[in-house]
Amino acid sequence: MLITVFTPTYNRRELLERVYKSLLNQTSKNFCWLIVDDGSEDDTNAFVRQWIKEERLVIQYMYCENGGKMHAHNIGVTHTATELFFCLDSDDYLVENAIELIAESWKDVIRNGLTDKDKVAGIVAHKGRSASDTLSGVLFPVVDFSTLHGLYRKGFKGETTLIFRTDILQSYLFPEISGEKYVPEDYIYDKIDREFVLKVMPRILTICELRSDGYTDCVQKLRDENPVAWYLYYEQRARITEVSILKLKYISHYICFAWRLNRKIYAETTLNPVFLILGMPGALLLRLLGKS
Repeated sequence: MLITVFTPTYNRRELLERVYKSLLNQTSKNFCWLIVDDGSEDDTNAFVRQWIKEERLVIQYMYCENGGKMHAHNIGVTHTATELFFCLDSDDYLVENAIELIAESWKDVIRNGLTDKDKVAGIVAHKGRSASDTLSGVLFPVVDFSTLHGLYRKGFKGETTLIFRTDILQSYLFPEISGEKYVPEDYIYDKIDREFVLKVMPRILTICELRSDGYTDCVQKLRDENPVAWYLYYEQRARITEVSILKLKYISHYICFAWRLNRKIYAETTLNPVFLILGMPGALLLRLLGKS
């Protein structure tokens, strides 16, 4: 098999059923489905065991104590043997030819030669609110290959569907921080961006339903509960972003989290001290507004 479709889940049995149906309807069966149950207390286990007995799909189910999505992601990546790894959240489901399109796109990468393939981390495609409308209403710029950051720099907005080479993700696991359960996904994607590009597929592969209890709608809560992760994220973003207002914004957030964690602002980063001074007014404002 070429692809592992990985779904982390926590008390989302009713949504998993929709994911299951979308996988059954795939025009290609060149995949297996790996579910990592992050300590669910509903009847997820019973339903997944029943699907396994049906033998309509190759399904691997793993249960772990609740540790957050990134902990589940690390478990999934570590236990994956296929070439490609596709994280499909329980909020999302696939268009019918998603697996087929991924396989065809990856064959195109391989046809370009092994040297090119070694530079390609995977595939980036659209998420949609339907099979015909992208989630943000914005399309990718017309390019064959790009970093994820490069797409946004050229005007793209919104979420993407990402399929990575498993070996790369196994080299870039999320940090697991004591007492915290979340790390911004871009913390790892930014690291991959500095070494690799993605094959750009301007097609909608996943349909996304944004829920009020999803990660997208609770950023402030995530910041409050996972300060070390956000400290690491903002410090890295501040370092790699070109000189701009956005860079100063990241620096201001970095300073706020450093204050919160009693970290040494100047000693624990390679950021230019001049930029840190310029970021101070923004940090003070964020602190006054309670936004960091």
